[in-house]
Amino acid sequence: MANEIVFNEDTLRYISLFESLTNTSVKDCMETEDKLVFVVEPGEANKAVGKKGENVIRLKDHTGKNIQVVEYSDKPEQFVKNVFHIYSPEKVEIEQRGNITHATVTVDPKVKGRAIGKEGRNLRIARDIVNRHHDIQSISVS
Repeated sequence: MANEIVFNEDTLRYISLFESLTNTSVKDCMETEDKLVFVVEPGEANKAVGKKGENVIRLKDHTGKNIQVVEYSDKPEQFVKNVFHIYSPEKVEIEQRGNITHATVTVDPKVKGRAIGKEGRNLRIARDIVNRHHDIQSISVS
């Protein structure tokens, strides 16, 4: 079962700011040390980002954090693909490994390092946001 999503005061403020700047509906917001990840309703990602990324740039100026916009999908493979969207994933495979559901994301070898992130940071963030919406406990990038 995916994790229950709980928002704190800061997260609620970020959601309110995001929705008022973008005129989109936020399904989830996850705050990390240097990044805010917003999950928007299907079909709203481009609108949320804005022309030439203007909404994301304004939000970054307001919050001082990097902004990632992810389009929600109730299909686990598509949602994982959406989380890794900026790395142009080639495919996503989901499999059972014992009692853990694991997703393998295939990206171009040139961007594999960035997809994983320094000390695995991007991969951890991706795993956490995916696990909040789908029953997937681990993710790897190949």
